[in-house]
Amino acid sequence: QGRILGQTVSDKTLRVLADLLRRFEPPATIAQTRIDMGGGKQVFVLEACPDPTQRPYVFYGRPYQRIGPTTSVMPQEQYHRLLAERPDSRSRWETLPADGHDLSDLDQEDILRTVRLGIAAGRLPESTGSNVTDILSRLGLFKEGKLNNAAIVLFGTRFLPDYPQCQLRMARFRGVDKSQFLDQRQIEGHAFSLLEEAMLFLRRHLPVAGRVVPGLFEREDEPLFPLEALREALVNAFCHRDYTIVGGAVSLAIYDDRLEIWSDGTLPFGLTPGDLKRDHPSKPRNPLVAKVFYLRGIIERWGRGTQRIVELCVKAGHPEPEFGEQAGSVWVRFLPSGYIAPHRVAHDLTERQREILHVLSKKPSMPLREIRSRMDKPPSDRRLREELLHLKKLGLVSTSGHGRGATWSLVRTEDE
Repeated sequence: QGRILGQTVSDKTLRVLADLLRRFEPPATIAQTRIDMGGGKQVFVLEACPDPTQRPYVFYGRPYQRIGPTTSVMPQEQYHRLLAERPDSRSRWETLPADGHDLSDLDQEDILRTVRLGIAAGRLPESTGSNVTDILSRLGLFKEGKLNNAAIVLFGTRFLPDYPQCQLRMARFRGVDKSQFLDQRQIEGHAFSLLEEAMLFLRRHLPVAGRVVPGLFEREDEPLFPLEALREALVNAFCHRDYTIVGGAVSLAIYDDRLEIWSDGTLPFGLTPGDLKRDHPSKPRNPLVAKVFYLRGIIERWGRGTQRIVELCVKAGHPEPEFGEQAGSVWVRFLPSGYIAPHRVAHDLTERQREILHVLSKKPSMPLREIRSRMDKPPSDRRLREELLHLKKLGLVSTSGHGRGATWSLVRTEDE
């Protein structure tokens, strides 16, 4: 009937309890309290005080998880992921020896460049020196005469067949899906070279937004997305991706209406995509890799990468980027200012009509002559007016006023 009766506590009870508590590995701190129920009966209250740096714990050699009211055996994949997240984990992939690789397989010039940049940033002492072996040992990449996997990720020059995951996939697609691409590349390399290649690809293919500087009658072009925010997102992907996924890569995809960066792996245990936009604990999956990025001055502060991405986008007048986790990957999606949701453009628009919509997204309203001045190849006034009237019929733009004083505006929905 739900009444707590308690039990008789004997020496055997205490021995059984002590034996059960010894079955936890690593040893767990569990507070014990006895409550006297009268009549020689007692209730034992056990309160676990787990150390988050020691999880996952196992009981009788098995890890368990609690989902709602149910306790079940934890899946092996989740157990290994939690195990690898321990700060002192010796089983992290980046700390394992790079069998079959030696110093001749590293970009030694880039190692020395790391030292120069670290000294310039005030993050390495000037006494660091130029001995490559000593430098790698200081960085935690060389131990007991062996390189580890992090050394290959950061400075490697030979990746196949052992490290196919040291890869960057880049594509510029035509339209808003993957049915057609304008350029597609797949590159193997160490993390710093891949970052450089990604930035070159962005500068080559990123759509450019143009505007006329008032009073100067000169055109000023700027990338459709803030490059600094994109660079920060790429750095985040290289530092936090799961390198144990042999067929994995960092992927960069540019569409007409958005840009996405994907990396293999899941978020650290306990973090959600929403947490990435606010203060959250720093839990790098690959702390050795992240440390070298920090020493080079590429990472400004620990644990603020995703927040900095948001801040850079907002500062540039763009919507906040979207973060998500899907099918074992983490992604970030960038949207341009004045973004028009794809479901609103179900019609086949011409490039000129799309450009008109993009121009109108920059200000609440514009007269015809200003719209023309902001276009790359402006049509005649008559043709531009026809295009605007067509967009008006589609419900994408509206007009106010008459004649020369008429202005045009982008029709926005409540969620845009």
